[in-house]
Amino acid sequence: MSKTESAPPRAARAAARAPAPSAAPSPAALPAADAEALLAARHGDPFAVLGPHAEAGATTVRACLPGARAAWLAAPDGTHLADLERLHPGGIFAGVLPGAAAASGAADYRLGLRWPDGSEQLSADPYAFGTLLGDLDLHLIAEGRHFELGRCLGAQAQELGGMAGVRFAVWAPNARRVSVIGDFNGWSPARHPMRLRHGAGVWELFVPAAMGAAPGSRYKFDLLGPHGQPLPDKADPLALATEAPPATASVVTAPGASAPPFAWTDQDWMRRRAATDPRAAPMSIYELHVLSWLREVNDPVRGWERLAARLLPYVRELGFTHIELLPVMEHPFGGSWGYQPLSLFAPTARLGPPQAFAAFVDRCHEAGIGVILDWVPAHFPTDPHGLAQFDGTALYEYQDPREGFHQDWNTLIYNLGRNEVRGFMLASALHWLEHYHIDGLRVDAVASMLYRDYSREAGQWLPNRFGGRENLEAVAFLRELNTVVRERCPGAMTIAEESTAWPGVTAPVQSGGLGFTFKWNMGWMHDSLRYLSYDPVHRAWHHQDMTFGMVYAWSEAFVLPISHDEVVHGKGSMIGKTPGDRWQRFANLRAYYGFMWTHPGKKLLFMGTEFAQWREWNHDTELDWTLLEQPEHRGMQALVRDLNRLHRALPALHALDHRPEGFSWVVGDDSRNSVFAYLRRAAPGSRDVVLAVVNMTPVVRHGYRLGVPFAGRWLECLNTDAACYGGSNVGNGGEVPAADEPSHGQPASLVLTIPPLATLVLRYADPGA
Repeated sequence: MSKTESAPPRAARAAARAPAPSAAPSPAALPAADAEALLAARHGDPFAVLGPHAEAGATTVRACLPGARAAWLAAPDGTHLADLERLHPGGIFAGVLPGAAAASGAADYRLGLRWPDGSEQLSADPYAFGTLLGDLDLHLIAEGRHFELGRCLGAQAQELGGMAGVRFAVWAPNARRVSVIGDFNGWSPARHPMRLRHGAGVWELFVPAAMGAAPGSRYKFDLLGPHGQPLPDKADPLALATEAPPATASVVTAPGASAPPFAWTDQDWMRRRAATDPRAAPMSIYELHVLSWLREVNDPVRGWERLAARLLPYVRELGFTHIELLPVMEHPFGGSWGYQPLSLFAPTARLGPPQAFAAFVDRCHEAGIGVILDWVPAHFPTDPHGLAQFDGTALYEYQDPREGFHQDWNTLIYNLGRNEVRGFMLASALHWLEHYHIDGLRVDAVASMLYRDYSREAGQWLPNRFGGRENLEAVAFLRELNTVVRERCPGAMTIAEESTAWPGVTAPVQSGGLGFTFKWNMGWMHDSLRYLSYDPVHRAWHHQDMTFGMVYAWSEAFVLPISHDEVVHGKGSMIGKTPGDRWQRFANLRAYYGFMWTHPGKKLLFMGTEFAQWREWNHDTELDWTLLEQPEHRGMQALVRDLNRLHRALPALHALDHRPEGFSWVVGDDSRNSVFAYLRRAAPGSRDVVLAVVNMTPVVRHGYRLGVPFAGRWLECLNTDAACYGGSNVGNGGEVPAADEPSHGQPASLVLTIPPLATLVLRYADPGA
């Protein structure tokens, strides 16, 4: 969507108004106050005095060029037209455009510059151009409905009036003056002050390439606050690329870099995705923090390429359907793991340019792997070069710290009640989904957005307009986000990290819900991990920790998350949570993974837990890959691979994840033996049935009868106690017959040997299939 106007340069419009002079007069003097304000970079309306102006029957051209030794006017072909007179020793020049040039039409002059080192420059005049952004752009920005801000604001390399350059635009309605500073002007705010479009509070300027503004240029914005106070130089909120931290400048990208200039090859993937219901599809997500997965990918030039070469074969071999990346949006502090981003439109420069990230996504789709990104609309860091007090006021954040400051994280909260901020966040989400073909966004810290009293004591928060604790602005934003994503991005998912009992997180917006595709099941995770940590001799008294999740399993469409949050900050690794000797610890974790993969809900596993890393995750070091030299760790990895393959192969394990018809208990009350057994179905009444049996004690259960819906052969598809996984190899020889003997409310039954600390998965071998 392009609504940009290519307005004729002001030189042409001035010439149309001014008759050609009979002799070139001297340029009109510039009031001293204007000259001093320009040179001090305090002038709020540079277009009123710079560029071409019809004055005293002639077209006067003024330019503010601090440091220039001389300046002149030239024709587009470089022919000298007139010298510019120095009006002020600080570098303000003026001259009269000769009559023929003034009358001849658009952009028929250039500025010639000579610098102290003798170098010369010939460029179009940034102040000869008319307004840049169209009225529709400005209207949609003010309304919070401009969904392609990444192609409107920020730095856009483009041609204007046949001249290459960069169009800069930034929202800063309360600033007294905004200048773009960068490599191309010696970081001087006096060189390129911008024009304010008053109705929308947007400042804009086109800087020609001949002045040095081009893809690869570093830049920031220099602002004076509403009272004229100087502010810290600000990075571009809409930057499409940035310097690698700890540097903080924004970087101009090549034209189209937000939708990178290479041929996407994932058209078939995108068509299939649009036709797929993710709730009925198999989904097993491998979550990773790229920078600590494997250190060799930490390359600011070829990082994404190296990651694709190493990660994609690994994920394919292990059978995961998706990867989920901790936030890749540029963030100043690596220790935040990306959860305190400041550039919501730019992939981190730590791993390469934006085009390389797009190529990485394309290769993921080629390999049959979906890509989910963690995305953070809840809060942002207070770094002075970022969004905090952006124009000298609380622009992106709430003014009152009782609304606008997160005490837990020392971050600021987006004021989602403000149209422009809401639109900024919506455009960010769509930027990743549309321009980078991302398959889903996992929305971080949703609970902190929904409640005004989140992690606050009485008196530390402000109620909503009805006196309640709900953040009505955030609720409206999340509903709009999910509505817009569903309309514009077929098949894309939104996943809520929401840790409370807020009703209807995944219910449709039209039914009063928030409209997410999935919600992380934090309750299941906490309950089941607590159970896992108990010594088996005590588990009989905590049986409900494993069964309670089924009480509310159908209230939302869930993802079962074993995420990064469960293996940091003293919580221990997954294998570290298990009790017993070395053998029992591995067996416990294998049984738990078997329970997780057969339980209703999509699956998510954080990197390193697939091979039972012993130590907690540390973002400063890579995973302990050498553990795979040991058979127990290789066995755990092989089990995760086989669980993923089984999960994909058997529709009973995924097709009805979010519906009660897909699950029924066989044994849910055998707390004495710590045995759980349940059926999974692919469809109501289907003969595509799986029986899962979990034994969470180190005791073999011989002759254990279980009811099943059909007599006949039941195939033992997976046994977490198999020797190939590091188990004791107790089992049932691969097959068990079921007889017409009712049990547990089922018309047939079978008798099993249940291995110690293990999960069995059996599939009905339908003779009619």
